[in-house]
Amino acid sequence: MNQADPHDTRLIHVAIVEDDPDFSNALSVVVQECADMQLVGRAATQAEGLALLSGPPADVLLVDLGLPDGSGIAVIRAAALQWPSCSIMVSTNFGDETHVMRSIEAGAAGYLLKDSSPSKMCDEIRSLANGGSPISPIIARQVLARFRNTPTAPASPSQAADETSLLSQREKEVLDYITKGFTVHEIAGLMQLSHFTVRTFVRRIYSKLKVSSKAEAIYEARTQGLLS
Repeated sequence: MNQADPHDTRLIHVAIVEDDPDFSNALSVVVQECADMQLVGRAATQAEGLALLSGPPADVLLVDLGLPDGSGIAVIRAAALQWPSCSIMVSTNFGDETHVMRSIEAGAAGYLLKDSSPSKMCDEIRSLANGGSPISPIIARQVLARFRNTPTAPASPSQAADETSLLSQREKEVLDYITKGFTVHEIAGLMQLSHFTVRTFVRRIYSKLKVSSKAEAIYEARTQGLLS
């Protein structure tokens, strides 16, 4: 396991949990050659991946599911708790629906198969760090098919209240700044966080409030009494 302390908040700090040495090395080279990224940690097993989480949080964590001593899903689940500001992307050979849904439920925001070109990874990492959810077309089709086959009923007021109560204190703080008109960079300065971290909080707020824009988020915040 290799780990470095990240200092420059202008860079996207990337950590990798990958047991295939060839792919891990190729991915590391790609990250290190991107001027706006810094590789801050590497692990090759589930145990090393979990240990990596005791260090400073990365902005993006790339996780393989098929680790030699267990599933990468355990690392994803732990990272979602220990590094709440980190965006997690799965990079794996497993493309079946069970692995896809379990990874997303555990906290992954992006899901790419290893047959993707390593040279594309910089763009995908940037997208993830800026609040996107990059996902392979074949995986996207599986997710959409799953939702099409699962009937959904309108949420009751109590269910909606339960969902919004899941906003963390940091998310509520970001939401409060958003409603006051601050930009992502201004919020980052006020909260002493990188703007990538703030964008992650914004993405999670949008997801939990089921909105897709700042205006909708402000409306929902006021409607549901979430403002301080």
